[in-house]
Amino acid sequence: MDARLAVVVMAAGKGTRMNNPSVAKVMYTVNDRPLVEWVVDLAARLDSSRTVVVVGWQKEAVIAHIAGTHPSVRCVEQSPQLGTGHAVMQAEKELRGYAGDVLVLSGDVPMLTTRTARALIDNHRASGATATVLTAVLDDATGYGRIIREQGGRVSGIVEQKDATPEQRAIREINSGIYVFDSGNLFEGLRHITTDNAQHEYYLTDVFHYFWRNKLPVAAVIAGDPLEVGGINTPGQLEEARRILAGRES
Repeated sequence: MDARLAVVVMAAGKGTRMNNPSVAKVMYTVNDRPLVEWVVDLAARLDSSRTVVVVGWQKEAVIAHIAGTHPSVRCVEQSPQLGTGHAVMQAEKELRGYAGDVLVLSGDVPMLTTRTARALIDNHRASGATATVLTAVLDDATGYGRIIREQGGRVSGIVEQKDATPEQRAIREINSGIYVFDSGNLFEGLRHITTDNAQHEYYLTDVFHYFWRNKLPVAAVIAGDPLEVGGINTPGQLEEARRILAGRES
């Protein structure tokens, strides 16, 4: 077991575009296994010392399934659901007394491999960064947050599409929403974010502004295969994930 690694899985979302509100998005199945199970399995393969799943919509089904497959995993509820930063805040109590790295994953991203996740963690530890972002390089980055790097390769900004200049929109390296943080700085940073935005939510990416203001280094690692960081938001994306993961297992 890696005593320096904890995993937080964000799994509270409704999945409106999946067109079935009676099912939590993370409970849609890929090859007979719910999306969230693929992600929690990854945490187990990484030897996470603590894994916390943040549940919300249709939480009873998610909690029951995880209790049956991974009884040592803890579930915490996010209610109301006030954004990704708010989701990670809910895990703080379960990680009280823990000092190490926190890998933040999304429960609807089943294709991330152990190899890529391990490379992210190893690079984070080798760099001495406070946080490390898993990124991907896309032929068409439309709609994604762009990664701004300074000379030397450290990350100096994450700019959302709507806020990007034409030059920034030309950047093809995007934020996957998968991160490793130093636990102490993560939860300290979360205490400094606000809901002063259009959605009135706590954005996890706002902790990076706290890091940069305090001159805490942020690094990035590029995933070798962009498909690994793809989330499941539509029935079509679910079918594509089934095809890809069936190919891996065959």
